Amino acid sequence: MTTAVDLVRRFRQLRVLVIGDAMLDTYLEGSAARLCSEGPVPVVRKTAEQRHPGGAANTAANLRALDASVVFLSIIGRDFAGSLLRSALCERGVSDEWLVEDEQASTLHKMRILADGQYVVRFDDEETHACSPASQQQLLARLDAALPSCDVVVVSDYCYGVISDELIERLKVLRTAYPCPLLIDSKDLYRFRDAGATVITPNHLEARLLAQYRRIAGKKATDTRPDLAEMERIGRQLLALIDTEYVAITMAGDGVFLIDRQQRALHLPAHPVQYASDIGAGDSFAAAMALALGAGASVEDAARIGIDAASIAITKRGTAVVQYQELLQRVSLHDHALNSRTQIPTTEIDSLLALTQLIDRLETERRAGKTIVFTNGVFDILHAGHVQFLKGAKQLGDVLVVAVNSDSSTRRLKGRNRPINSERDRLALVAALDPVDYVLLFDDDNPSGLIRALRPHIHVKGGDYADEVLPEEEAVREVGGRIVILPLAGNLSTSRMIDRIVALAGRNVEALFIVPDGEVPEA
Repeated sequence: MTTAVDLVRRFRQLRVLVIGDAMLDTYLEGSAARLCSEGPVPVVRKTAEQRHPGGAANTAANLRALDASVVFLSIIGRDFAGSLLRSALCERGVSDEWLVEDEQASTLHKMRILADGQYVVRFDDEETHACSPASQQQLLARLDAALPSCDVVVVSDYCYGVISDELIERLKVLRTAYPCPLLIDSKDLYRFRDAGATVITPNHLEARLLAQYRRIAGKKATDTRPDLAEMERIGRQLLALIDTEYVAITMAGDGVFLIDRQQRALHLPAHPVQYASDIGAGDSFAAAMALALGAGASVEDAARIGIDAASIAITKRGTAVVQYQELLQRVSLHDHALNSRTQIPTTEIDSLLALTQLIDRLETERRAGKTIVFTNGVFDILHAGHVQFLKGAKQLGDVLVVAVNSDSSTRRLKGRNRPINSERDRLALVAALDPVDYVLLFDDDNPSGLIRALRPHIHVKGGDYADEVLPEEEAVREVGGRIVILPLAGNLSTSRMIDRIVALAGRNVEALFIVPDGEVPEA
């Protein structure tokens, strides 16, 4: 079974083509202490200025932050905003070499002014349908050059003129010759009715507007709260209108409604967030979902990964991107939660099922000639020493399996005050580390049983075990493996970190009771 962690790890192998309207998002932040004498408006004293890729450029930035290679096709103006946008893209690892510069166009620019964290005003500098015919032809030529080498295509169309009817037709022809997943996020989806999309991702208001325009919806598009029965009805109608395999209607805090041509409908709830900022969350969703489809995910799994990405994006201020490690850690928590759910309630059987699946996977790896490396530990407060140790372990072979002590076994080994972090969190953190291929929980005091079951070629321990007789040595010999002791990174250890925290906490508590000479402490 391919997990969400497996899928996200494949992102860095993918090359993605993004086509759409590039924008520059500028944020001017400051504090407001008085009103202007010229009129009843606040005087904002600037404290910060930030520039981010916006629109389709934000989708490209999200894809790059998720470790994919990105080809970004768009048209920008030969102006100051265009040069700032180029710089913002390059800073985020997105090449500007595929951008077409048009002297007749102006770069789309949205400037937001905030005072003490509150929006004061937004200025939009935009010009619709200003792209010259020569620029459109250049864009088509670059599409011809880029698409054959790409694994996924994302269209991010804000209807400012970059996506022409001719480009849509050319995209359809090219994908016939070079099939790959196509995700379309457009303010006017009907223009893409014959594009042959894999999935379209309208928000619930866009879906209603299109449905209402085609006289198929009963509610007004101004209704704010989506109704699931209505979303299903609209989704089915969109499938009748548009050549797409799937419709994924995004509903902000209410999640995503997914429907396919087999009339299967599914509501995927969102993760609750107390303080949400929705700027660019749709771009993060589209980027992660498209990459998951490119990595071989089912549309349901891809949508779940997209929801995970969006739920991270909305916790950030402004136009934000989701980093690869952030998403990897989030989906690893999701994977572990799924693995913990079973019709059989006993933990022992849960672990046995997970172990059986892992044994089968490792047997496949072994037959492919790969060297399997195994290690185990508590990994309570994850630190640089753990990361260096696991990197060194992975370098010894091809596949690294890490067994993490359960909460109960940790208490037996470390004392009743350990672990600090729960087994669920420790599993998720270890699973999110790049060197780790497989992670599982174990409840024994030593890993002999796991070693006999998994049969690793190499068993790795840290340098603090160099002078000890390991209880698992016999098991390693039985499976024909060998033990490697890796040196520790300096004086880093979880126990030392905990001792230091306790010492610092005690010192701070003592400070609360120190009274200067001549003063009387309060009762």
